[in-house]
Amino acid sequence: MADNFNFELVSPERLLLSEMVTEVVIPATEGEMTVMAHHAPTMTTIKPGIVSVRSGSGKKQDYVVFGGFADILPTGCTLLAESAVPVEELNKDELTRRIEAAKKELEDAVHHEHKSKLEHFILELTHLRGIVEQD
Repeated sequence: MADNFNFELVSPERLLLSEMVTEVVIPATEGEMTVMAHHAPTMTTIKPGIVSVRSGSGKKQDYVVFGGFADILPTGCTLLAESAVPVEELNKDELTRRIEAAKKELEDAVHHEHKSKLEHFILELTHLRGIVEQD
């Protein structure tokens, strides 16, 4: 049986979750990452995606995050999200609005690096919208 560790999911608006869990899958910018108790200390940035949390009872909860970073220690993990909501509360129109806003910003972008980041962000949001619409 897997050991429990403390996980907190925090957005600027609210503390979404603070509890003992067995596993958290986070959408790190370098790829999906599974965090369990006794994980090596790590800090990573988060891209838009789904955070899956499994409690000690086996219950799974999913949250949509729109970037941020995670601080992982052997005893716990804190994910500070730019914005986050439980999947069931996600307004799909909000995803479309964010994509359209990023496309508008891309039209006005001047620097190549900024354009590249926006294009990547639009791809991530479009991919996320596809995942959410499947559920």
